[in-house]
Amino acid sequence: MSDQKLSPNQTDQLDLVYGLNDRPRPIIAFLAAFQHLLAIIVPIVTPGLLICLALGVSKEDTNMILSMSLVISGIATFLQCKKVGPFGAGLLIVQGTSFNFIGPIIGIGSAMVAAGTPVESVMAAIFGVVIAGSFIEMGVSRILPWVKMLITPLVTGIVVLLIGLTLIKEGLISMGGGYQAMSNNTFANPDNLIMSCTVLALIIILNRIRITWVKSSAILIALIVGYVLAGFMGHLDFSGLQDAPLVQIPTPMHFGLDFSWSLFIPMAFIYLVTSLEAIGDITATSKLSNQHVDGATWMERIKGGVLVNGANSFLAGIFNTFPSSVFAQNNGVIQLTGVASRYVGIWIAALLVILGLLPAVAGVIQAVPQAVLGGAVMVMFGAVAASGINILSGIHLDRRALLIIAISLALGLGVAQVPQILEHLPELFRNIFSSGVATGGIAALLLNIILPETKK
Repeated sequence: MSDQKLSPNQTDQLDLVYGLNDRPRPIIAFLAAFQHLLAIIVPIVTPGLLICLALGVSKEDTNMILSMSLVISGIATFLQCKKVGPFGAGLLIVQGTSFNFIGPIIGIGSAMVAAGTPVESVMAAIFGVVIAGSFIEMGVSRILPWVKMLITPLVTGIVVLLIGLTLIKEGLISMGGGYQAMSNNTFANPDNLIMSCTVLALIIILNRIRITWVKSSAILIALIVGYVLAGFMGHLDFSGLQDAPLVQIPTPMHFGLDFSWSLFIPMAFIYLVTSLEAIGDITATSKLSNQHVDGATWMERIKGGVLVNGANSFLAGIFNTFPSSVFAQNNGVIQLTGVASRYVGIWIAALLVILGLLPAVAGVIQAVPQAVLGGAVMVMFGAVAASGINILSGIHLDRRALLIIAISLALGLGVAQVPQILEHLPELFRNIFSSGVATGGIAALLLNIILPETKK
């Protein structure tokens, strides 16, 4: 808006090739969109694939869930870039399946399967919780200033750090071959370790190369090499493609709908934190697009972006996939290409939807051995933890803050490692504190309110 002044941190304008509202020629828009696709396609499908492998979902249903991950991400990306009414930030924002929810879904879902609940019923409960939790995020988008006062960067940093640290176990299990390898005594055998360590080493090497597009595509390139290596070693499984249709027709509530309080409590807390993470990502995209990062226009973008976060998670639950959130990866691509045009985002959205409607794409992704995937997810999960550390490094860590961090991490990681501590508590409390993220997050929230800040 012309009546607003630029904030001090906006005086350093980026030299963009295409600004926010510029319309690149189709070939330019396609090439820019393709570079975004290289950076995001693996993170979009990875959460769904890990969850399905951990819970023992059938190959046919896994194929459908992965396809819907791409379709729903495409719809969200379109809304974020196009801005339809109150929905969307009106920026070049890519949205995809969130890593934040993997830990609670796998932990509680696996417990339900182990207790004898059919996998289909477990999935119905998961998607019921996904739908219910989405209303939290949509509500948060309307009262963001109040929520920001309650959930400070200290609380957010602790929760994001806990999410990353509790996911490390899942990453190591994937490197060893996954839960199926544990059951058939092939876990951490030489083949699995060779595949996972090759991918991990390649990601490290590629990130040291000074060619920017190689760095931004390091995970995808390493996975392709790991995929080829798995083929030479005889570990590719294309059985998921055998009965796959030519086109994946979206099927609402394929598993039905159910609900689980033990899953809802940690998921609700993560929905809150994901909302606040989106604020940072949207602000970064605004700055890279030479737009305001304060004032009424910025707040409108934030509210619209977080609203799409929640609304699209609602759609995700209806169409049998997992919650989505704003991705930070596209900010690096904007810097690389100098293209901040939101019309490029519409091309990205179209590519994601087209790929999602072709089950062969999900089938090829599903064929990758979990050990190959493990080498990449260790980096991704570590990056989540590093993001939490980065948030905490931006605040003043006085004695009060260090005490809150210490107690919250101790309780959160302690419950994750020794869940038997909750055995004799009433069921309600077991449900609330069964997730390390929920336990540590609640502790951080309460201590942040109870312990007074030291006035400077």
